[in-house]
Amino acid sequence: MVQKSTLVFLKQLKTNNNKEWFDKNKEKYLAAKDDVSHFVDDLIKSFSAFDKSLVGLKAKDCVFRIYRDVRFAKDKRPYKTNMGAGINAGGKKMEIAGYYVHLEAGKSFLAGGRWMPSSDHLKKIRQEINYNGKDFRKILLNKDFKKYFSEMDVEYKLSRPPKGYDNDHPDIELLKLNSYIVLHEYNDKKVLSKNFVKEVTKGAKIMKPFLDFLNTAIS
Repeated sequence: MVQKSTLVFLKQLKTNNNKEWFDKNKEKYLAAKDDVSHFVDDLIKSFSAFDKSLVGLKAKDCVFRIYRDVRFAKDKRPYKTNMGAGINAGGKKMEIAGYYVHLEAGKSFLAGGRWMPSSDHLKKIRQEINYNGKDFRKILLNKDFKKYFSEMDVEYKLSRPPKGYDNDHPDIELLKLNSYIVLHEYNDKKVLSKNFVKEVTKGAKIMKPFLDFLNTAIS
């Protein structure tokens, strides 16, 4: 289970996002990092029961650094106020549809899919929807899927049909998307519960057919 001290550290970091404070609290960071690594290893083991592509994966392949790249950013805060992990076959750097776990005080969630894929991958996903939209809709309309994830993120949705598709296409609203992402949020009480690995595993298992469809498209 995730330790309360990890969320406390992340909450404190949010209001003390500077190198001086971070250096003084390095031990707290290292403890939180170790806690998250153990949690992610537990998730990988649990996910591997239904997703064999994750067998042999380690937390070190999945957990993202807490240090922000501020070279070209207007926001110069040096640290992220969350700890996240991309649990994909091959690790977080693989450009495939996968699971993402985000731990942050008051803002934790499980997400998955492909966020802003390359133009080549986006073209392939749209083509797969064009060919097999019925199968994709069946996944999205599954009772358990809808209950857990509601609807896909539409923040980057096009206002007009993408090139090559007509406005009267039966799946035009899906084809307009530039990202294919679903998300489920957890409150801090849930995150700190002894059943949290089981809960996240439940969501990941429900998500898997969605990821399989996207990965079939881009493979």
